[in-house]
Amino acid sequence: MVWQQVLSQPGTFLKHIVPAIVKPIHALWNEVVGFLFLSFATVFGFRTVTYVRQLGHANDANAGALLLRVVMAGFCTLLLGWFGVSSFLRARKISRS
Repeated sequence: MVWQQVLSQPGTFLKHIVPAIVKPIHALWNEVVGFLFLSFATVFGFRTVTYVRQLGHANDANAGALLLRVVMAGFCTLLLGWFGVSSFLRARKISRS
């Protein structure tokens, strides 16, 4: 009887402590991932602006290739920005629950 109580105590302890530790770590992980995505989106955004400036000074032979670069870099900027913002929103949701 005594040994059953002793052996059940660590299980009860873990049931209460582990969720309290895992939840902030999960929120922190989402914030780190969101920061990385927003950092990459910033890099792609600056590159998109550079391509737009080059497109303004391009001749007809280069215009098609530069337009494709602008579209692809802009798409990557928006996609990575969305992932970054949604990661921060998910982290906020986790921390509030």
